[in-house]
Amino acid sequence: MRKKIKVVIAKVGLDSHYRGAVIIARYLMTRGMEVVYIGNQLPEGIIEAIIQEDADVLGLSSLSGNHMTMVPRILKGLQDQKIDDVLVLFGGIIPKEDEKPLLDAGLAGIFGPGSRLEDIATFIEEHVSQRLSHEAFISDGSDSHA
Repeated sequence: MRKKIKVVIAKVGLDSHYRGAVIIARYLMTRGMEVVYIGNQLPEGIIEAIIQEDADVLGLSSLSGNHMTMVPRILKGLQDQKIDDVLVLFGGIIPKEDEKPLLDAGLAGIFGPGSRLEDIATFIEEHVSQRLSHEAFISDGSDSHA
């Protein structure tokens, strides 16, 4: 039986614009994913939720302009905890000049206002299924060269 994709969605910091995050959470559930919406959190709370939930995906949301401070803290915290198998996405308003540094820092994707729900879900499904297939390939010994 195939494992459900597990997604944690968090609002970064004190941003109170939650509607987009909730809409995405509900849509991902209709696509068969298990979604945990943790609301407003600081980086330490987000990292703790990823650990507790054993999530495949972290969806971050912010419209408050704190992305260049909070997102690197979250990515570094995941790295410090040796969590390198979580797909990290960001939804919200990010100026074009901030996109490349965030992607270079480890974000897998950025989905701004107007992004299609189907595109977000497909991005998650494609990227996580590739990783899960690779893990299954390794765990069944198929990668041995003996």
